[in-house]
Amino acid sequence: MTDAKRLGVRWTIGDVSDRGFEALRLSIWGAYGIFGATARYAVCVNSVGISEARERTGSLPPGVEWHLSDGRIPDFLRSHLDEKLAEGVAWKLAPLRLFPGVYEIALDNDCILWSIPPGFRRWLAGEGVACLLAEDAAPGFGQFAVFCGATPRNTGIRGLPPTFDLAGALQWILAVHPVRLVSELDEQGLQVAALSAIRSPEIVTTDDATICSPSPPHVQHLGRCGAHFVGLNMKYPRPWYDHRGSI
Repeated sequence: MTDAKRLGVRWTIGDVSDRGFEALRLSIWGAYGIFGATARYAVCVNSVGISEARERTGSLPPGVEWHLSDGRIPDFLRSHLDEKLAEGVAWKLAPLRLFPGVYEIALDNDCILWSIPPGFRRWLAGEGVACLLAEDAAPGFGQFAVFCGATPRNTGIRGLPPTFDLAGALQWILAVHPVRLVSELDEQGLQVAALSAIRSPEIVTTDDATICSPSPPHVQHLGRCGAHFVGLNMKYPRPWYDHRGSI
C-alpha cells in the first residue's frame, strides 16, 4: 500500500446537525485508525467559524488541520454556480486540492470507515493514474448524467492521485456542457464525469461501504469496511436516526 506519508485525507463541514458533527468526529478517528499518524488530515469549514466547528466536533487525533473554505471556490467554477450556492453546491471543491503532489482522499463527514476497502487498497497500490469513487445505490448525476453512464457512483469517497489535474478535468467538462449547477446531484455528476474522463476509477463497493439510511434504495445495515449515513446532516428531526430508530 502507498506510504501514508504520501497521503492526505480531507473533509468538508458546514452548519449541519449535531449528529453530523458527531459523524465527522468518528470519520476522522476511523481514518486515523486506518492510516495512522504519518498521513495528513484536514477539515474544510464553511457557513460556521472554525472555533465553533472544532468545539462541535469534539476530541480528535493530534495534528488535524482546519481551513476556512470561504472564498476558495475556483474562479472558473463560480460562473456556473447559483449566487447562494444552492444546497451547498461546490463546497467540496473549495479548495480543489489541499494536498497537491500526494494521494488525496475526500470523505463526506457522514462517511465512516473502520477498515480499508479492497478498492481503496487497489487504488493506493496502483500506478497513480486512476481516481477513486464509491459505488452508489442508484445513479444520481443531475445535469451531467449523459457523461457518467448508468453505473451508480457516489462522491462521498473520492480519491485523486498525486498528478491528477482536477481543475483541467472540471473545466473540460464544463466547456463541453456549460450549465449552471443547482443541486448536489449536479455537483456529484460533474465530479464523476471529470474523474472518469481519462480512465475508469477504482471503486469502493456498497458491500464494503453501505449507503445507509431507512429510505430505499438505501440499506439499514453496515458494510464490511464502513458506511455512509445519508441524511444524517439534516437539522430537522429524523426519527430514524435517533436511539429509538432502526439505525
